[in-house]
Amino acid sequence: MSQPTPLEPTSSRATAAAGPLAPDTEMDAVTLHVADLAAMSGYYREALGLQELDGALARPATTVAGGGRPDVVVLGREGRPLVVLVHTPGLPAPRRGQAGLFHTALLFPDRAALAAAVAGAAQHPLSRYVGSADHLVSQAFYFTDPEGNGIELYWDRPRSLWTWHGGRVQMATEPLDPNAFLQEHLAAQGASSAAVGHVHLKVGDIATARRFYVETLGFDVTADLGSALFFSAGGYHHHMAVNTWESAGTGARAATLGLGQVSIVVPTAGDVDALAERLGSHGVDHRSDGRTLRFEDPWRTLLEVSAADRG
Repeated sequence: MSQPTPLEPTSSRATAAAGPLAPDTEMDAVTLHVADLAAMSGYYREALGLQELDGALARPATTVAGGGRPDVVVLGREGRPLVVLVHTPGLPAPRRGQAGLFHTALLFPDRAALAAAVAGAAQHPLSRYVGSADHLVSQAFYFTDPEGNGIELYWDRPRSLWTWHGGRVQMATEPLDPNAFLQEHLAAQGASSAAVGHVHLKVGDIATARRFYVETLGFDVTADLGSALFFSAGGYHHHMAVNTWESAGTGARAATLGLGQVSIVVPTAGDVDALAERLGSHGVDHRSDGRTLRFEDPWRTLLEVSAADRG
């Protein structure tokens, strides 16, 4: 993985205060390093109903492999990239307890679309079903792909039904019967839209994650479970989450299969510039061309922030 070029802080950057990320911030495609590109791309097409998209949309993947461009497959729905698979068979599998991806969460527009996705994933022979839950703000189903990457498939309840107390959203893990859900909501329909609703990471400690993702990047905390922290922009229940359930005390990530890059989209190039200034003021090494910003979190997870108006 190439190292970002340090940006020397100036006096103005040194005093810059982290403001919140723009309310229209969204998550973008998640990049995964994979050992078997054919099997993994087949899984995401067959199990999750994603379509292979134009390789020109794989721009995030060009930053994660170093050297020449690897074989890349971009998968999504209705032209929107959701998962970028980078063929890197020389990398080892992640070791147990290492920082990295907990799950990529794909958001569906309604319960019928979610039910169709869940049914497809459940019927695929290479899927591993992990469980389901009603989180009050959402209903979610969890799977693991053939190379061990976590996947959440979910639908949001309307925001008017979310409950907030003191700036924190009420979430829980209530039972959700998958068979009853499918019986009620599964119906014949074509492929619907989907988006990366949030990304959940494994980290070494919550305090360090809070300093980086909240105090430096500008996310707002929406829930704090002690061993897990949820944060977002614009009042969403969470765009990202971190936990130490399997990774407490772990240090920087080694180069492995699995998570390659987390991508975030902010509304304008000005938002990219503001974030670059905040990173500089906090001494975070980064690279920026004015429209796309790349940097690593404290566990060497690569993040890319791009402007929606980048053309």
